[in-house]
Amino acid sequence: MVKRSVDIVVLSDLHLGTVGCHAVELAQYLNSIEPRILILNGDIFDIWNFKKYFWPVSHMNVVKCFLRMLSNGTDIYYLTGNHDEVLRKISSLQIGPLFVKDKLVLELNGERCWFFHGDIFDITMKHTKWIAKIGGHGYDLLILLNKAVNHLLEKMGRSKISLSKRIKDSVKKAVRFIDDFEVAAMDLAIQNGYDYVVCGHIHQPKIRGYQNENGSCIYMNSGDWVENLTALEYDGDWSMYKYNEDDFIDKEAPVRIPLRNVPRNEMMIG
Repeated sequence: MVKRSVDIVVLSDLHLGTVGCHAVELAQYLNSIEPRILILNGDIFDIWNFKKYFWPVSHMNVVKCFLRMLSNGTDIYYLTGNHDEVLRKISSLQIGPLFVKDKLVLELNGERCWFFHGDIFDITMKHTKWIAKIGGHGYDLLILLNKAVNHLLEKMGRSKISLSKRIKDSVKKAVRFIDDFEVAAMDLAIQNGYDYVVCGHIHQPKIRGYQNENGSCIYMNSGDWVENLTALEYDGDWSMYKYNEDDFIDKEAPVRIPLRNVPRNEMMIG
């Protein structure tokens, strides 16, 4: 496969080490690109739920993809999340082209982009972490159930579904939490003079414009590789990549949703 050159790629919420991670698909995507910069925006390894007996070859292949990129000159920024928060103890570490940080600011075409995982906005994480961990185990069980359901649906010739996404979309509190999360990130970005704010954490891929009385900015979330299989790509413009298995069967161009000349207070992708 001919690799695509991409200036910047942002991935988050891979949750390597859990049954929910789509590691095979992720490795296919990583092997199809050659980024100048790769930003891993938190929850890459799910240290909360890591089990010694569960580390499939497919998960190791993802790590090998990262090592290949490092050896080929890609700068990798590993930004810590809540599921890999133990790495915050070494968040100033640099080993060659590998950087471990809690946040990152890049200037692209004269605009300031602020990258961080986003769990700082989650009150549950800050004050009742044990509840969050119980919820994480419940989420893993839901993913296992979802795999069984989709296996049956495939046997019946029907399309796959995402149970967790359906639940999130149907529960008003979940929808309101996501909107509150995004608005909090955008308000803080505007307050600090950033043009873009890029998060992960809530597993909701989106590109959204926003404006308040103090200014405007663009919020972006790279989604995850448990439910959505998405990434953000930058090549002069930002776009949302969505994995499609047909791309790797037919060798067709991947699906990319471009972001061009859209007012910050009107656009929404995701």
